[in-house]
Amino acid sequence: MLKSVRIKNFGALPNDQYQFSSGLNVVVGENGLGKTQLLKLLYAVLKVHVDSKEYTKTALQKSYADKLVGVFRPDALGRLVKRRQGQDRCELAFIMSEKSQSCTFNFATRASVAVQVDKAPADSLHQPAVFIPTRELVTLCPWFGPLYDNYHLRFEETWRDTVSLLGAPSLRGPRAHVVADLLEPLEKAMGGSVVVDSGTGDFYLNIPGTGRMEMPLVAEGLRKVAMLARLISTGMLLENGYLFWDEPETNLNPKLIRTVAESIMYVCKQGVQVFIATHSLFLLRELEMLTTQTNFKKVKQRYFALRATSDGTSLEQGDSADDLQTLVLLDEELMQSDRYLAMED
Repeated sequence: MLKSVRIKNFGALPNDQYQFSSGLNVVVGENGLGKTQLLKLLYAVLKVHVDSKEYTKTALQKSYADKLVGVFRPDALGRLVKRRQGQDRCELAFIMSEKSQSCTFNFATRASVAVQVDKAPADSLHQPAVFIPTRELVTLCPWFGPLYDNYHLRFEETWRDTVSLLGAPSLRGPRAHVVADLLEPLEKAMGGSVVVDSGTGDFYLNIPGTGRMEMPLVAEGLRKVAMLARLISTGMLLENGYLFWDEPETNLNPKLIRTVAESIMYVCKQGVQVFIATHSLFLLRELEMLTTQTNFKKVKQRYFALRATSDGTSLEQGDSADDLQTLVLLDEELMQSDRYLAMED
């Protein structure tokens, strides 16, 4: 489990110690303040720990740099250092529940291809790390992976990683019944189950009584739900892993948002540490209400708000959304209600 991260001079993110829960972590804030940056940073470092074969400082210097550049796509690594006049240095410390998996490293404004590792993890992460972007990726399967690997494409590496996970085989054996329980509300919402053609690797929505429907013909909101269903069916989101989901509410109607919120809570309950960035007050409140239910009371939660200030961006964090003084999405909804009532007057 990721316990906390100490960030200094990374992108738009405020310099602070970010304390995470073992269950649900929700980040809110206006555009451009660093919500997605935070999720990508956490994902990039943990993904290195999952995939690396060698944990020497020399090997990790290149691995961290390559992954950060692949995920963020800057012209050079140093472009990820907080923008200001002159040179500066970004410093990062990842504190894990297993101390042997913690790490600290840094890089400077003029860094191009490497970082300086101060403390390397002594042990690998055995749990998968999954990043779901704002758009669906099932229609990119299976052709996107080979295309990305063989040509220089300006796509984020998170897309390549996730497409690879979507193409993994479905889980079999004793845990299949757990997968079936988690998939039930998602398949009900989609009106069918996600299947993969064993010959071509193409994805379909198998609708009872109708047959297979090609994924490009399925509504985009349902394709996002299909991504979540597929990652559960492959066992990637079944237990003891990490899920980073950027704006789950994108292209979903409120009914689907409720289904996704419930599925997120079930994923947390299975032991997956979940990180979400959102603009949706509806999703935020739905998650909060679910945490009060008996079924999810043991799921720990943590909330983060990024706020623009005259000095840059500031951070608020607490164990509930009510602990946050700055909740822009709530303020905007209340102001919209006032404007609507004023229009009637």
